[in-house]
Amino acid sequence: MKLHKLSLLLIVAAQFAFAQKQKFTMAEAVNGLRSNLAIKNISQFSWSDDGKSFIQAVKDGYTVTDIHSMKADTLVSLHQINKNIAGEKLKRFPQITFLSSKTAYYKHGNSYYKIERGKSDWTVKKWLEIPADAENLKLISGKNAFVYTVKNNLYYYENGKAIQITNDDNENIINGQAVHRNEFGINEGIFVAPDQNKVAFYRMDQTMVNDYPIIDWSVTPAKNTNIKYPMAGGKSHEVTLGVYDIKNNSKKFLRIDGDKEQYLTAITWSPDSKSIYVGVLNRDQNHLRMNQYDAVSGNFIKTLFEEKSEKYVEPQHPLTFFPNSAKDFIWQSQRTGFNHLFHYNVDKGLVSQLTKGEWLVNDILGFNEKRKEIYFTSTKETPLEKHIYRVNWNNFKMERLDTSEGMHTATLSKDGNWLYDSFSNASTPRQINLINTQNLKTQKIFQAENTLKSYDRPEVKNVTLKADDGTPLYAKLILPTDFDASKKYPVIVYLYNGPHLQLITNSFPASGNLWYEYMAQNGYVVFSMDGRGSSNRGMKFESAVFRNLGETEMKDQLKGVEYLKSLPFVDAERMGVHGWSFGGFMTTSLMLKHPEVFKVGVAGGPVIDWDMYEIMYTERYMDTPQTNPEGYKRAGLLDKVQNLKGKLLMIHGAQDDVVVWQHSVKFLKAAVDNGIQMDYFVYPGHAHNVLGKDRVHLMQKVTDYFDQYLKN
Repeated sequence: MKLHKLSLLLIVAAQFAFAQKQKFTMAEAVNGLRSNLAIKNISQFSWSDDGKSFIQAVKDGYTVTDIHSMKADTLVSLHQINKNIAGEKLKRFPQITFLSSKTAYYKHGNSYYKIERGKSDWTVKKWLEIPADAENLKLISGKNAFVYTVKNNLYYYENGKAIQITNDDNENIINGQAVHRNEFGINEGIFVAPDQNKVAFYRMDQTMVNDYPIIDWSVTPAKNTNIKYPMAGGKSHEVTLGVYDIKNNSKKFLRIDGDKEQYLTAITWSPDSKSIYVGVLNRDQNHLRMNQYDAVSGNFIKTLFEEKSEKYVEPQHPLTFFPNSAKDFIWQSQRTGFNHLFHYNVDKGLVSQLTKGEWLVNDILGFNEKRKEIYFTSTKETPLEKHIYRVNWNNFKMERLDTSEGMHTATLSKDGNWLYDSFSNASTPRQINLINTQNLKTQKIFQAENTLKSYDRPEVKNVTLKADDGTPLYAKLILPTDFDASKKYPVIVYLYNGPHLQLITNSFPASGNLWYEYMAQNGYVVFSMDGRGSSNRGMKFESAVFRNLGETEMKDQLKGVEYLKSLPFVDAERMGVHGWSFGGFMTTSLMLKHPEVFKVGVAGGPVIDWDMYEIMYTERYMDTPQTNPEGYKRAGLLDKVQNLKGKLLMIHGAQDDVVVWQHSVKFLKAAVDNGIQMDYFVYPGHAHNVLGKDRVHLMQKVTDYFDQYLKN
């Protein structure tokens, strides 16, 4: 009887606990949206070649779904592959790359296997094997060949034979890899011609760039690996562009005149494979020439256009040629203040500006050639959202194609008749629609469940403030989950506020980050705002920081502080600030330049001295230390450490090759020299970001620091 009563009590207690909303664990707050709280999605979506069906990955296979009937059939399964494969069977289904609806390939170990669909089944055969240390693999599908790099050289592989394209013995001369430290939209170094008979590739000579040590502390004795790190005002690397002719097994380099330290961007093959277009940007980054070169001789043909700016020109995209045209293309440019689409003709020059207004184009999705339409995503409705549009390239008629608020990403079918539209907003974790571009009828094909529905979620308020010049600044205020307006709460300001990043959008979750919600569950108000300098607001907004990093951004963040202080439930004596990378620079700047504002700061991976940051990024926003000494002096933090009044924790990855470890080490030395006490923590084995399971440790460290010095 006693046992029965105890069991009943346990059941009642369990039911009561279940009725209470859950709190996030630290692991869930940090990695939950990538693990047990992940929002479900359609996996590996792609359109079929004819645009009448779509392919997606499912457990142990892929399915193909007819658009009109929405009937799904198995396209290929693990069972089909395993029964036709010779040798070792696959334990789980590999990620497949489809070349067509009947041909695909996958990688297993160092081998590539091609699968082809016959009348009733798939055949599997070993296609090729590449070296274990091959990187930057690029398929040439029409030739059953690959181009790849091993260490610093480029190779071509076909019919079981590898041909070494480049033969640079000096490891600091690198071929076929991304250059200019991945700025200017550069994310690859190999460019296959449309006819697949030639391959263009970057060659980067960085012998003249200073070595920088990156120490591996996991071995004894510790091992040093030098990288080449070009710091602002110093020597930069020199880049050229080579062309490999597959048929002739020969290579030639484009004859690109100009300063050897200039940048080569927006690499684009002409659709007829006869020319290569290169955006040649001077080191000052204020003068771009879009040049055409002959792909056979490497000779300069002509400059199609130039762009100049008193601040900077930042090309981010290659040319996009109109369908079935070797002459007409779209160029994306911020020349009017916002990123817009410009129609150019190789012979005639500028034809028209296709999009206009105080909003920007995010991405080109593709074309519907029959209707003369270009599809793209844009911030036209609001900078907080991204929507899908089309514009007619003849009459410039523009039309929005989605109907729901939020952040939309889309994939257009090859014929331009269908759109795959995936979006989220503050209350929608994910919804996926198919949009018929002919009649704009929308069909919902997927709705993700809210994985956070059983958790104690905070109220999130959207806030709009004004900068000192009247510019709207968008922010989010997150209230404690047990909010009592009569109480006073500590506040954490989370910030980044640097170029190329936007924190505040209408997406899921509304807070933007589950760690914010974790802190709200534990009695904090959390505030985050995108000040001038951050992305998605146009050139004037972003370039407001030009030659003066940190100053305008602090002014805007202090507008946020003013707002917080105006709230009766905010304890102005218990304010904390936290950010990483540029946000770490901002955190440290605020703690030193406005020491009376924040009681506690946690700065991760911070830039401390812009003289020590990479050339491409720093000189765009600051010019060189030689031409802007006062700007560098104002932004530098080593001579301001004596101003620190609050508690500061600085954190750095020991293998950071982006904001090198020396930034915070020099700051520590300055603190010691000035008798200033601060706190410091290092993450061995991590580069610029602390990721994976160790990120849970990181955010627990950050949280504990705020709890210790801010909460009480």
